[in-house]
Amino acid sequence: MCEPDCLFCKIIAGEIPSDKVYEDETTYAFKDINPKAAVHVLIVPKQHYANVAELAGNDPAQLAHMAQVAQSIADDAFHGAYRLIFNTGRDAGQSVFHVHAHVLTGETLDE
Repeated sequence: MCEPDCLFCKIIAGEIPSDKVYEDETTYAFKDINPKAAVHVLIVPKQHYANVAELAGNDPAQLAHMAQVAQSIADDAFHGAYRLIFNTGRDAGQSVFHVHAHVLTGETLDE
């Protein structure tokens, strides 16, 4: 179930436009509006979880599926190489409290 005031829930519902990269029954992926790499995609579960720890504790299969989606995006964009980032908590840079994975790829990334 999604939260009515959540930005990503509104994107998933089509209430806010996004540049969709991938969608299936459980997962939605779209281009980040402030990219940090040539390809910067956010992968979100359609079910609302606040962060990656909550997702892992409640639906580890969904977390694994998100990793598979990240690999598929990287395979299409940049020979399979990618960085996958989850920010958890305001002090770690999380600004939307609907778990999301940042997929960075499309170019060689610095360490």
